[in-house]
Amino acid sequence: MSNNTYAIIGSGALGGFYGAKLQKAGLEVHFLLHNDYQYVLENGFIIKSKDGDFNLPQVNAYNNINKMPKCDVIIIGLKTTQNHLLAELIPPLLKENTVVLLLQNGLGAEPEIAKIVGEDRIIGGICRICSNKESSGYIHHSNGGLIRMGRYAINYQIAEINNKMRDINQNFEKAGVSVNLIEDLLLERWKKLVWNIPYNSLSVILNARTDEIMGDTNTRNLVAEIMEEVLEGAKSCQRQIPDSYIQEKLDYTDKLQPYSTSMKIDYERGRPLEIEGIIGNPLRMANKVGMKLPKIGMLYQQLKFLDARNIDKFSSKRKIT
Repeated sequence: MSNNTYAIIGSGALGGFYGAKLQKAGLEVHFLLHNDYQYVLENGFIIKSKDGDFNLPQVNAYNNINKMPKCDVIIIGLKTTQNHLLAELIPPLLKENTVVLLLQNGLGAEPEIAKIVGEDRIIGGICRICSNKESSGYIHHSNGGLIRMGRYAINYQIAEINNKMRDINQNFEKAGVSVNLIEDLLLERWKKLVWNIPYNSLSVILNARTDEIMGDTNTRNLVAEIMEEVLEGAKSCQRQIPDSYIQEKLDYTDKLQPYSTSMKIDYERGRPLEIEGIIGNPLRMANKVGMKLPKIGMLYQQLKFLDARNIDKFSSKRKIT
């Protein structure tokens, strides 16, 4: 096993949690932070987790990418709304054999990052986790944690598992994080969208937690109908997801504790929503091959309106204060 060094770009609910787990396991981890930099530099991370709480009073914290060392693995935990920053953030961290592990929601980010580093360096990670950043340096992990990892190949072709992925897998297993290595990254991204598209979208549009959405017959049925469209979208991209997967995701959500999606939290805090990565890009990918997804298209239009109005509202408040 290689003890890879890790750089975390986006040290919040995902990057902060997985990075903290890796450091706790004895690996060298470096965290890039923005608003939380001073707090984390002085106090480290507090992790409240279903797998056991722990504190890291001292971490390698930075607010300047050029002060970070080059690392073997760069973990991207930023929201996709900030991906325009990656052309400046990634290159200073690259060594000859550095790989980029993309722990982001949605679809379509890998081809954009490939323009920066080349497709042979990119690994996509699909996180099956419920984790929120409650405050500076404080992360609450309430469910899941599994990462399904696959290499990106141009146009999301099937890609074989390589030794670098196996090394990363061993590092994560040492940290107590389960990893499944996969060959079909596109299929896994569409499978994650089966949950992400309906629940993230409806949580904002309806101002509701997952338990509230599932507790009403009308919205529960709507979720299932949207999931059916996601399966059609995947099929248009030559990826088959069985119909039984819909019931599997409904049953999973029934068992969740009341949960506010990441998009709902972003909306409540006046942050830009990950509309393009989670909804727009899959919608366009399906439309490109002639597949119409009318319910998902309606969600997209509603969220674009709400997002723009919400950003204007919060911008006005910030100007006043």
